[in-house]
Amino acid sequence: MAHFAEIDENNIVTRVLVVANDLEHRGAEFLADDLGLGGRWIQTSFNSTIRGTFAGIGYSYNEDEDLFVEPQPYPSWIREGSFWKAPIEQPDDDNFYLWNETEGAWDVIS
Repeated sequence: MAHFAEIDENNIVTRVLVVANDLEHRGAEFLADDLGLGGRWIQTSFNSTIRGTFAGIGYSYNEDEDLFVEPQPYPSWIREGSFWKAPIEQPDDDNFYLWNETEGAWDVIS
């Protein structure tokens, strides 16, 4: 099965639908025209083999890089490809941590 993400005028994913493999080569046209759904459809990969990662509702599509990007969890986080990472690495120990955006640091969860 092939997956296609519908993106709105701001390149935000609004839904993801499945198309039969034999229609993959024209999946966007099939969804927009044949099914009458309209919109703009971009193929995404459940295995993340194309366009960075599998598109989910709320993800954005970066046309310049031709990839889907997950929503930014915090304003200070830095994008690397399709994903975001904290400006400082999470400690690598046996504790559990939660990002504290106000302090710009990882807080240990009790």
